[in-house]
Amino acid sequence: MKIHAHALLFDNDGTLVSSLASVDRCWTRWATEYGITAEEFARVELHGRPAAEIAADLLPAAVVPQAVARIEDLEVEDVPGGGVHLLPGTRAFLDALPAERWAVVTSATRRLAEARLDAVGILPKTLVAADDVTRGKPDPEPYLLAARTLGVDPARCVVFEDAPAGLTAGRAAGMTTVALTTTHQAHELEADLVVENLSALSALVTEDGLEISLRD
Repeated sequence: MKIHAHALLFDNDGTLVSSLASVDRCWTRWATEYGITAEEFARVELHGRPAAEIAADLLPAAVVPQAVARIEDLEVEDVPGGGVHLLPGTRAFLDALPAERWAVVTSATRRLAEARLDAVGILPKTLVAADDVTRGKPDPEPYLLAARTLGVDPARCVVFEDAPAGLTAGRAAGMTTVALTTTHQAHELEADLVVENLSALSALVTEDGLEISLRD
């Protein structure tokens, strides 16, 4: 199977890097600080959504801004302690791409996203973060903004995601979707292609753009 594209758009956490241990530590501490029970916390979809939306699901509106600032601080402070590491295949796959042909599109704030990316040595030319949009994933706005920033037709973009919310956003944007089974099982992910991680894929620069293939 070959996928042809003009630009590739990557979610960060769970797609390029793993921060699951950090997320678990920080959000558990955050929930305790704000008196949220385990049962209440378990009912909320955490992965792939902006912190502001998660906080709004759990807390009174007046408390949300302070609570969002708190979880951002906790997660940024956790990065130097080994809170993030590259997932298999990430480095080789990104190294094969021209800088102007790919972007990171994350539900994290810019401050947190840059801290995590810097920790693993990934420096995207284009980054769309939660601060840049009014509606986060599963709304298509983040991916449509990335396509517009790169100057590429959304229909010629490929989205790489590990979370259902992000895949929904990619489909709604009219983009081809590739799911990675790094945080969810394959049957939970609706995409044009499902792979274990980026090590399953190769990227080739062509005269017409980019060609993504499954490795033998």
